[in-house]
Amino acid sequence: MYLIKKMIVCLDQTPLDQTLIEHAAFIAKVNQTKKIYFTNVIKNLSIPKEILEEFPNLVENMVNERKEAMEKMVEEHFPKLRGISISYVVKEGNLSKKILKLAEEKSVDMILIGRKVELPGTGVASQRLARRASCSLLIVPEGSKPKINRLLVPSDFSEYSKDALEEAIMIVEKHGGNAEIICQNVFSVPTGYHFTGKSYEEFTEIMRMHAEINYKKFIRKIDTKGLKIIPIYTKDDDDDPVQEIVNMALEQNVDGIIIGAKGRTAATALFIGSMAERLIQYNDSLPLLVTRPKGKNAGILDYILEI
Repeated sequence: MYLIKKMIVCLDQTPLDQTLIEHAAFIAKVNQTKKIYFTNVIKNLSIPKEILEEFPNLVENMVNERKEAMEKMVEEHFPKLRGISISYVVKEGNLSKKILKLAEEKSVDMILIGRKVELPGTGVASQRLARRASCSLLIVPEGSKPKINRLLVPSDFSEYSKDALEEAIMIVEKHGGNAEIICQNVFSVPTGYHFTGKSYEEFTEIMRMHAEINYKKFIRKIDTKGLKIIPIYTKDDDDDPVQEIVNMALEQNVDGIIIGAKGRTAATALFIGSMAERLIQYNDSLPLLVTRPKGKNAGILDYILEI
């Protein structure tokens, strides 16, 4: 795991900007953050050539206006923190492509993007960034407040789950070490269970027992720093583990969900894991951190194809 030394914060001149700026400050305070790029991407401009000839400063003025608006918002909601350099970046074009390119150029550690619920907009950019980014991605729903009292880490006991749990441990440790971490494993009873001669209830207990054994093996590989980690085992009855995860997060009143993305190589382009992908689509209530070890990005061919 690594500190968030550099991050990109995606602003779009909506009320969601305040939420993102507050989360950026919350992260920067404990991560020895050195550089923040507050970024706004203007959709592809289709300005007739004749208009540009008549008003040659039109685009430049638009860019300056966006920068000034970002600067004013940041001054209002981002506290004065020593050692942090702030840049305001305005780009024109496709949001995900421009942010990905900026992230590569600046070698950032995290991208913050908002999740609109009541505000107009879509979550397409979040999906694309999660698939392609070479760093971690934090998706923040509108109106959420930055706090860490309890975190949920869905786990299938894989290496990606290990990354996510280690990230949660590091976050809690940096915020005082008092928060709880819930490690949730969602299991299901296989359809052919009746061929074993066991009842549904009996086989449920067998699956739960194996989940508990696997958790004990899994947690032994992790330095928990003495933090409180609570294992929870959830039976999935409707073949939708993501719904079980979100329901558990809401039931336990957690402040965020952390999930590991699968590694990125040229052979695994566009694959972050179905669980992470569905969580991005389904969850609109809680901040979601999709962790990826820095540098585990796509092969150069994938990057060229995307950009």
